[in-house]
Order: sequence, then structure tokens, then C-alpha cells
Amino acid sequence: MRLLASLCLTAGLALSAGLATPASAQTPAAVDHADLRALGLLVQPERMRADIHTMVDFGTRHTLSETQSETRGIGAARRWAEREFESISRDCGGCLEIVTPSDTVTGRRVPTPTEVVDVVAIQRGTGDPNRVIIISGHLDSRVSDVMDFTSDAPGANDDASGVAAVLEAARILSAYEFDATLVYAVLSGEEQGLLGGKILADYATEQGWFVQANLNNDIVGNSEGQSGIVDTTRVRVFSEGTKTVETEAQANNRRYNGGEVDSSSRNLARFIDGIADRYLTNFDVEMIYRTDRFGRGGDQVEMLRAGFPAVRISEGAENYDRQHQDLRVEDGVHYGDTIDGVDFDYLAQVTRLNVISMAALARAPAPPTGVTIAGAVQPDTTLTWQAVPGAAGYRVWWRSTTAPQWTYSRWIAGGDTTRVVLEGIVIDDFFFGVSAVSADGYESPVTFPGPPGDYRVAAAE
Repeated sequence: MRLLASLCLTAGLALSAGLATPASAQTPAAVDHADLRALGLLVQPERMRADIHTMVDFGTRHTLSETQSETRGIGAARRWAEREFESISRDCGGCLEIVTPSDTVTGRRVPTPTEVVDVVAIQRGTGDPNRVIIISGHLDSRVSDVMDFTSDAPGANDDASGVAAVLEAARILSAYEFDATLVYAVLSGEEQGLLGGKILADYATEQGWFVQANLNNDIVGNSEGQSGIVDTTRVRVFSEGTKTVETEAQANNRRYNGGEVDSSSRNLARFIDGIADRYLTNFDVEMIYRTDRFGRGGDQVEMLRAGFPAVRISEGAENYDRQHQDLRVEDGVHYGDTIDGVDFDYLAQVTRLNVISMAALARAPAPPTGVTIAGAVQPDTTLTWQAVPGAAGYRVWWRSTTAPQWTYSRWIAGGDTTRVVLEGIVIDDFFFGVSAVSADGYESPVTFPGPPGDYRVAAAE
């Protein structure tokens, strides 16, 4: 029998005092969901250790490596990942649909036509199955020469750690039902040019999915940085500030009225930060206002190019001696991405963040769409939005234009309510947004008004 509401609390929306500003109305108290906390406790570091051992034992998982062997190369690794999803699906009564979208690719890092295959498990939502939350990590590995597909490339942290987080999330969350669809994606070809991310983005587009979030986990298992300092208390979440798919007209409007730090991806990152603050002990999200690190990229970039909200989750302290390196020892320094460089308790914390965030997103209503704002040369600000199925009400948020996080809010009762006038709050002085809240207190990420903040892919202009 599927585990459903046994961990759930039916939390009432008790009213609390409003914010200090005179313009604030009473808002429902933030609900602490014990079921989310319980999900985090189900993460098993030793299970992820076994997964990474298995991946390392394939010798190399380079995209151009062996595909026929059952013990070495990318072909053996992806068939193993598919079997793992099949096993998880059997345990949940066939709740996962497993697909292997692929493409035959040639390019600068793929000199001969090569089939690149993703392994994707789909857990259909029970209420809004077209709304999709994706967790991803890449299976392929490399050494110093990105074209060397024969040398051993363990890829324990980059990115077997991310794949282990994906599999662990699937094992835990597949035991429950959610309103939205959860997708667990093991990608190939990242090191050869983000190929697996492009294949996943194309597949999502072909399926017509409303991708609300992609949590891309890439290098998430190390806690000792290049300097030797160990930091187990933080993880970085990278997010784009303005949308990759922004048009020239949208950019002109955004430059005048704001939105540089309020893309849907950025507000997704704020949501994940809030999850860490509420549900994880001594573990903080450090929001990085960049799409990725300097001169580097991950599969979330291809999701952004398709218009989907996406963030990159990466460890707080990277050790570059253990990334993209031939296995060797020089002057007493050990180079190479081996399993002894993975901190499994730290990886478990990152995985808990993913699991809880995915569950919270999938149980909340969708973020509001069609959010508009008005109030030029007026003392009040008016916001409108489209009604969200499953919403019991909405929070209208605002903050100073220099504040990093949403600060003030007003509760708007009623799922059919789609307009509010904030009396005495001048549109010029703040940024604004709207979130949707379910009857049991699950809240969506905030939507910033207009194209800069909308979570849906905009129609071509």
C-alpha cells in the first residue's frame, strides 16, 4: 500500500498579527510541516555511498567510452541507472515511467556521431500532472583531457554525487503521491557540451510539460575546499537574474522598471533558501546571483535556454585538484576525482535539501501566472493575477528594491480572488510579487510581475 498522508499534518491557517508596516493586513502564520521534516530523515548516506562505489567501479563513464560492456563505460553505467529506477518502481507498485530520450550528436567535443542517452524516471502527479518538478545530475565523467575516453575517470564527486542524490530522492519520494509530477533525470554528455541537458530540455518541450523547476545537482559531495578548510554548513545555489530567453522588448521594459534579480529561477532559489532555513539544522543555502561559476557551466543552462526555471546546486567549497584531473600524485598532492574525496554526511544534507524542496514544491499550488502591477503616479499599488487551481488564497509580497529577500506580505483569502490594492504603498519604492497557498499551508515560490518573473515559457512574440 502506498504511503500517503501518514506523515502529513493537516495544518490550519491560524491568523497571526500583521507586519509592522501600517499597510500590512493579517497574514496566516507560516506552517511548519512535520511531514517535510520527516522526509529529510529518510535520506541514507550509506545507500548513496554504495551508489557512488558502483559508478566509480565502471572505470570511466566518459560520453565517448565503451557502450557494449556490462562492466565498463557509459553504456554499462546508464543501464545500471535504468535498472535502479526499475527497482524503485517495483517497490512503489510501478509508480515510475522510465524513458531514455536520446540524440545522435557530433560536435567540437564529439568528433564522430555518438548516441547520447539520458535515463529519466517520471512519477506522475495525481492532481496537476502536467506541472513538473525535475531533479537532475550527470552520469558522465572525464579526466584532464576532455577527449580522453579510455583512461580511468572515477567521477566520484563530478558528478556521481549528483546522480546519487537523484536516485536517493527517487527512492524516498516515490513512496508518496504528489499533486505535481516529479521527474528524476540521470543525464549523459554534460562534459562534452551539456548534451544531456539539451536532450532533457527538448524532451520536456516535446511533452508539453509546464516545468516549474529544475534542481540540477552538479558537484555536491565534497566539503573540503582547495585551501584545506572544511565547511559542512553551506551549499551554493546558482540562479540567473534575467531570463536567457528574454526578448529585446522585454529587456528594455525590465531595464526601466526592474526585474534584474527576480527571474523565476531567482525566486526558485529564494524558495530553496527558505526550505533550508526552516527544515535543516546548521545547513544554509548561499544564494549566488550568477547562472553558474566563471568559465564553467552545467546542464541547467540548457533548461534555461528552453525557458524553464532552473538552478544549479553545488557544494560550498570546491577542490579543483579533484575535478577534471588525471589520477596521479605530484609533489605529495593527490589529483583525481576519487571516492575518498566525498563526504557522505555532507552529501546527505544536500540531498535532504533537494528532497524537501521537491516535496514542498509538488504539494503547493503552482506559482501564479499573469501577474500584473499598476500604480504609476498614484499613492497605492494594484496587483492582479490569474486564479491558481488548488489555491486557498495568496500572499502578496513586497520588499525594498535593495533587499535580497521578500520582507513584507499581505494575506489574500480565497482561491478565486485575483486582485489586491495595497493602499499607501507606492509602486516606485518596492518590488512586488505573489505566491499561491494551499488549504494546508503549502506555499508556492513568489512570482514577480510580468515576463521577467513568470514561470511559464512565454509564447513567441
